[in-house]
Amino acid sequence: MRKLVFIDRFAESAARYRRGYAVVAIDVVRATTTAITMAASGRRCFPVPTMKAARLLADRLDNALLAGEQDGIMPLSFDANNSPTELLARSDIERPVILLSSSGTTLCHEASKCEVAILACLRNYHAVARYLTRYPAVAIIGAGTKGEFREEDRMCCAWVAESLLDLGFAPGNRATHEIINECSRIPVDSWIGNKSAAYLKASGQEADLEFILNHVADLDALFQLRNGEVAMSQVPLEFSAWRR
Repeated sequence: MRKLVFIDRFAESAARYRRGYAVVAIDVVRATTTAITMAASGRRCFPVPTMKAARLLADRLDNALLAGEQDGIMPLSFDANNSPTELLARSDIERPVILLSSSGTTLCHEASKCEVAILACLRNYHAVARYLTRYPAVAIIGAGTKGEFREEDRMCCAWVAESLLDLGFAPGNRATHEIINECSRIPVDSWIGNKSAAYLKASGQEADLEFILNHVADLDALFQLRNGEVAMSQVPLEFSAWRR
C-alpha cells in the first residue's frame, strides 16, 4: 500500500489524525520557528496552549522564562515575546522557556495528543521529510492565524509534503495535491507582502522576519514533542543521505 501525506490547517484538525499518523506542526511566524530555535540553542522549551497552562507550568519549573504573545501582544508579566531573535540574544540559556502564542502553541499542544508529534519550520523541513519516510501516513498541519491559512505556513507544509512525494509518498487528497502544486519551487520570500510579514514590520520585529528568511534548511535535526517539551535529536543515519 502506498504511503500518504495530507496537508491540513488549524489546531482543531489534529484530532483527525490521533491514530495511525505522524503529525507535523508548523507555524513559521513564529511559534515552531521559536521553539525549534530554542531547542537547537540548548534551551529547554515548553509550548503551552493557554495563559493558565503557562502559569501552572511556571509554578512547577525552576526559574522559567515566560515568552509569547496573545493576539499579537506580549502579556505585561511575560519576560519576552514569541521571538527567536529576542530569546537568542539572552545569555540565561539555563532558564527553560515556556512558550505561548495565539495559534501555534495551541497546535503544538493538540499535536502532542497524537501518536507522533514533530515540529517543523523552514529551518528543518528537509530533515523532517527524510525522517517521516518510516511512517505509512503523515499529516502536516499549518497553524493559521486569525482563521487564515497564511502563505508562509502553506509554503512550508507544501515543501515537506513535496519532499515526501519525491520519496515515494502520494497526496492523500485533492487539497493536498493542489497546495503542493501551488507552492512548488516558489521563492522563500514569496510571502513577505502578506499579513504576517506586515505585522512583524509594523511592530518593530523585522529582525525575526530576516531571521526566518535567512535560516532555511540549516538544521539537520528532529524536534519532537515529548511530555510537553521540545526534544531535539539527530536524523538517524539511514535517513541522512537524501537532500532536496
